Amino acid sequence: MTAIAPGRTRHAALVTAVCALAVLTGCSGDPDAGTNGVGKLSPAVIQSKTRAAASSVATVRMAGTVVTSGRTYELDMRLNKDGGTGSVTSKGSTFQLLRVGDTLYLQADSGFWNHADGSDTTAATKLDGKYVKVPRTDPAYKKFSGFTDKDLLLSGLLTLHGALSTDGHHEQSGTRTIRIAGDKGSGGTLDVSLEGKPYPLRLERGGGAGTLTFSDWGKGFSVAEPEKGDTVDYGKQLPTS
Repeated sequence: MTAIAPGRTRHAALVTAVCALAVLTGCSGDPDAGTNGVGKLSPAVIQSKTRAAASSVATVRMAGTVVTSGRTYELDMRLNKDGGTGSVTSKGSTFQLLRVGDTLYLQADSGFWNHADGSDTTAATKLDGKYVKVPRTDPAYKKFSGFTDKDLLLSGLLTLHGALSTDGHHEQSGTRTIRIAGDKGSGGTLDVSLEGKPYPLRLERGGGAGTLTFSDWGKGFSVAEPEKGDTVDYGKQLPTS
């Protein structure tokens, strides 16, 4: 019987433990091991599948920044098939948006309305904390209702510009992702989940037009009309500022 040196025994045990850990964690050298397999597909197919996954469920939470017409908006919105609700911040002012069906409300404090209306502090006080109904003919309706429309919003956001390519495996809030890029990143990047359905999880828009994260896919919530005592019909075009 040949004796085995203690050092060799410890080395063998260590190798065995490492191999066992690799099996348990899927660390086999294949970054797509144990995933939904999307990472092995072409970038065009990945983009198609993530759009389909986003369309397959009614709800999502979207947070981050959007730059449009030279203005930056910080959003935290929850969207579903009936509308959406959440906060928007721009130029230091924050207001709440609520859309139920085709009816859009804007809620803000008196400071917001005082700034919008100039010196009309009386009107600002009356509007403080109220849900102000935005007329459908008002330019603000088209601008802000878009922030509450899941399908309309995602159809534009989930488009990368330029030739598509993959940009490696990454992680978003603890979830493994595959990243696809447009025009080597200058046309935007999109992180797609490698776990479960291939939902889009993080979008960096091209040209510095903002960064958004997506979560709570398929988690139900409802939107409802505010109490009548909490609503105000502005009755004219909202302040453009």
